[in-house]
Amino acid sequence: MTPQLAIFFVLAALAVLGALNLIIQRHPIHSALSLIVVMIALAGLYLLMGSEFVAAVQIIVYGGAIMVLFVFVIMLLNAGVEERTNVSKLAGVAGIPLAVALLGFLAAAIARSNESAQAGVESGTLANTKEISTMLFKDFVYPFELTSFLILVAIVGAIVLAQREKS
Repeated sequence: MTPQLAIFFVLAALAVLGALNLIIQRHPIHSALSLIVVMIALAGLYLLMGSEFVAAVQIIVYGGAIMVLFVFVIMLLNAGVEERTNVSKLAGVAGIPLAVALLGFLAAAIARSNESAQAGVESGTLANTKEISTMLFKDFVYPFELTSFLILVAIVGAIVLAQREKS
């Protein structure tokens, strides 16, 4: 087993365990911290693939800024421990077949994408960091700014909802 493969398995296990912990946790702050673990593990996986720019963006934007906003909104809403209810039994009955179907679709997509990814590696069409950043800040600057605007609107909406509950 090569060191890269061992690191991959450790990071993949960390990402999966963090995602499971994210779902299982009853306190929203603990869930947000689990999401940070997942984001950092994904950044490590991107580094293993040679995508330094994507790994840096993953840590700076998602692991840093977005998670700070999530934690800020959770603290602002003063969200407590989640209450467990048995209201929706339909979610459990319909959720299992839908999860199996989703896994099947993902497996089929991965099987099909392996051939196209191998063709991209052989033809040398992989982009480097400079090309990605040029494309992001020249060609896709409007979707990039629109995303930040949508995040701002979500934060303002959370603040308005928090203020409405207090009064």
